[in-house]
Amino acid sequence: MDITSRTVFVAGGTSGLGRELARRFVAAGSTAIVGGRRSDLLSELAAEGIDTVEFDVTDPSSIRRARAAVLERHPGLDTVVTMAGVMLLEDLRDPAHIAQAGQTITTNLLGTIRLIDAFTAHLIGRGSGTFVTVSSGIGFLPFPPMPTYAATKAGVHAYSEALRAQLAGTGVDVVELVPPAVATTPEHEAQNPRALKLDAFMDEVMSLLSIDPTPRELLVHGVLMHRWAERDGTYDELVAQRSQALSMLPGR
Repeated sequence: MDITSRTVFVAGGTSGLGRELARRFVAAGSTAIVGGRRSDLLSELAAEGIDTVEFDVTDPSSIRRARAAVLERHPGLDTVVTMAGVMLLEDLRDPAHIAQAGQTITTNLLGTIRLIDAFTAHLIGRGSGTFVTVSSGIGFLPFPPMPTYAATKAGVHAYSEALRAQLAGTGVDVVELVPPAVATTPEHEAQNPRALKLDAFMDEVMSLLSIDPTPRELLVHGVLMHRWAERDGTYDELVAQRSQALSMLPGR
C-alpha cells in the first residue's frame, strides 16, 4: 500500500490506536478523516487539521449519516479502518454480565459489520480500495476476564477472512490489523509494563502497511505469540497463565 496518497476514514479514531494511526497517515502525506462519539476529542483533531465526523458505531442511522458526510467531502475515499471497540471486564458467574456482553457485541462485531457494509458499494464502485479491520491478539489467545471481547475479536477475524473471499476480483483488499496489548497512555503503561509502547507499535504497523502487496494480516512482533499459540503448542499453558488475571474481577 502506498501510504503517502490514501484517503482514509478511521472509524473510532478519537483516541488510542485509531488517533495515532490517523496522525501517521497524515504525516506520510495521506488524508485522514476521523469518526467517533467524543466531540471534545474530535475538536482536538480538527485543530490539528484532520477532518472529523461525529457518529456512533452502535447506531445504524448514525453510520449512514457519517457515510454520507464522509463521501460528500471526500469522494475519493479509498481506505476504511474499523477501529471502534470497547474492552469490558465480565464475571460470567454474575448474570448482570449480559449487559457488558451486549454492549461489546454491538460495538465490536456488529459495529464492524455495519461500517463495512456502509462503504462496500463505494469501494467496489471505484474498483479499488482497502478495508482495514481491527481484531486483536486476544481473538487468538483469550484473556479470560474479557470473554466477550475475545469472542468478538475472533469474530472480526473470521468475518475479515470471509469478506476477503467475497470481494476477490473487485479490486478491494481486506487487511486485518491484529494488535497485542499496546500502552496508549502513561496510565496504561503503568498498569501493564509488558504492553508495547505506542510509537514502537505504530512504527511496525506503518512499515507493514507499506509492503507491496500489503500482508493480509498485520502482525507486529509482539503479537506473534498470540497468533500462533495453537500452532506452536503453547496455547494451553498461556491461557492458564492469563487465567490468573481473573483475580481482578470483583469478588474473586
